[in-house]
Amino acid sequence: MFTRNGRRSLLAAAALTGATALALTGCSSAGSEASGYDPDEEVTLNFTWWGNEDRAERYQQLIATFEEEHPNITIDGTFTDFPSYWEKRKTEAAGGGLPDVWQFSDSYLREYAEPGLLLDLDTVSEYIDFDAFEDGLRSTGQLEGTQYSLPTGYSAWAVFLNDALLADAGVEPYEGGTSYDEYTEWMAEVTEATGGEVYGGTDMTQRIQTFENVLRAQGENLYTEDGGLGFTEDQLRDFWESGADARDGVTIPQQQLEEIAPISGFGSNRTASEASWSNFLGGYLADSGAESVTMVAPPTDDPDGKDLYRQAGLQMAISADTEHPEAAAMWLDFVVNSEEAGEVFGTTLGFPASETKLAGTTLEGVDAQVAEYLDSVADRIGDAPPVPVVGYGSLEQTFWDLGKSIGLGAITVDQAVEQFFAEAQVILG
Repeated sequence: MFTRNGRRSLLAAAALTGATALALTGCSSAGSEASGYDPDEEVTLNFTWWGNEDRAERYQQLIATFEEEHPNITIDGTFTDFPSYWEKRKTEAAGGGLPDVWQFSDSYLREYAEPGLLLDLDTVSEYIDFDAFEDGLRSTGQLEGTQYSLPTGYSAWAVFLNDALLADAGVEPYEGGTSYDEYTEWMAEVTEATGGEVYGGTDMTQRIQTFENVLRAQGENLYTEDGGLGFTEDQLRDFWESGADARDGVTIPQQQLEEIAPISGFGSNRTASEASWSNFLGGYLADSGAESVTMVAPPTDDPDGKDLYRQAGLQMAISADTEHPEAAAMWLDFVVNSEEAGEVFGTTLGFPASETKLAGTTLEGVDAQVAEYLDSVADRIGDAPPVPVVGYGSLEQTFWDLGKSIGLGAITVDQAVEQFFAEAQVILG
């Protein structure tokens, strides 16, 4: 793990240089093996990612640069929103048609690696610079010692504030790091000041990451090392019930969020704050059109707790049955390691995880803001949680869906708890 001074040294160097368990019935091949790259062979790679228009524009820019350097390789890129993305991957996995290279998440590492659907990147190590990654970040793409993916960057959970909306409302910005109750009181102040034209925020209890932070502040995790749940029904019930006051006229009504999806309440300027990963800053600015957005530490009921961690969940992987493993590895390496990727993406795919990508990142404006935020919460950063269990991505989506159903009044907290644990029992066994 980077030390605080070590990170600052990297930032300085960069500034200078920058002047659901799947029913995987369709078994993949035993794995493509690199057989030598032919620069004269015309190759087309299918590449896909989730995200918004801002991310898509950046990827297209990077694709154009890569294709200029490798005129024999064509990158056929597509994207969609996060839930649709994984539903499509599930269908492709069952039918044996996963993309050559795809934006990946460590939440699904066991789910896709254990059935042999991901390429062992060591088989194409000639085309990928593994040494550019600090061991702790590189290991986020490993399962039982095999490297299946590599992180594009890392993030930390944060609260985002729309500066102009708060100024118009005449409300002082949330200072960050207070108790959850104090954050709710601040959101109520915003909602009252605007007469509900702008809400203080979004129900934080919808997101499993908030629950994770609550557990980690108590020295616990969402899941255990052996693949079980790390919390009880009572703990989940207490968590969801803790959001009842905020849902009662303080946070934006869920029905409004349903009407504007996939844009968030914050991205549509209907809320003055929202909690998410620090790499969302660029996307929030693009979606909202705001001139400035501030990031502050999320609330916590234990200021001395180590509830936050370096989340390197956004990764890149190659499908095991790709017909062009060498070319796929070259494109993957370009996304995660190249200075060009650092220049194009900055910190929007997370704070660069590799030293070479970081070297291409000019840490000014938004990117400097992300770097400063990560440094500001360094004292709250603890060890990374256990490798996500099989089905974590599905359980994360289930958690979110149930949280939204609670907000709509479609189910009670007790019903949501019952449904979540029933789903977990099916997925985890």
